[in-house]
Amino acid sequence: MNISNDTTVGEVAAERPASLRVFERAGIDYCCGGRRSLASACAKAGVEMDELLAKIDDAERVTVTQTDWRSAPLADLIDHIEAVHHTFTRDELARATTLMEKVARVHGEVHPELPVMRGVLAELREELIPHLAKEERVLFPRIRAGAGGIDAPVSVMLAEHDHAGDLLQHLRFLSKDYRLPDGACGSYRALYQSLEALEADLKVHIHLESNILFPRAAR
Repeated sequence: MNISNDTTVGEVAAERPASLRVFERAGIDYCCGGRRSLASACAKAGVEMDELLAKIDDAERVTVTQTDWRSAPLADLIDHIEAVHHTFTRDELARATTLMEKVARVHGEVHPELPVMRGVLAELREELIPHLAKEERVLFPRIRAGAGGIDAPVSVMLAEHDHAGDLLQHLRFLSKDYRLPDGACGSYRALYQSLEALEADLKVHIHLESNILFPRAAR
């Protein structure tokens, strides 16, 4: 693809899947921030665009062949999102919530950020569970059927993606990038691992929907 200063991060992520890990290492948000131009994203992250593109080139040379969701049938992409990412999100949200309750109860007095994190996680769960249901029961069936008039529900989904991204960033800020305190117990460690896994999967999940599925369905 021809990349210019106006090319968005999401367009690069969709066209060149190997870029995802490069973006992560550079601190560039490719899911909720996918509508930002690559030039402005690089400027914000303090990286040179040419250097970043060279790293993407290198990553592509060693990437194992994977499904190209830009051309695969939309029904296959939706099946993948539901089976892999929706299932993981539900399971990991439940696991993280259980761990958060335990860790905040035991360590909350010494680490006052934990009760705040518990509230943020609860807000994230209260938003994502209905969000997944709306996609599965309303939006995805319409896309599978090739129905028009999806602009309004897609706009709602995108706004909810952005809010979920804000909540994930808040959790990362409160935890100081998931840096464990000295002497952290096994549950504390498991909690932070769960939240990081949830964040990593949601980034890919939101990317597949915001940057690939929804634009393709709109066309």
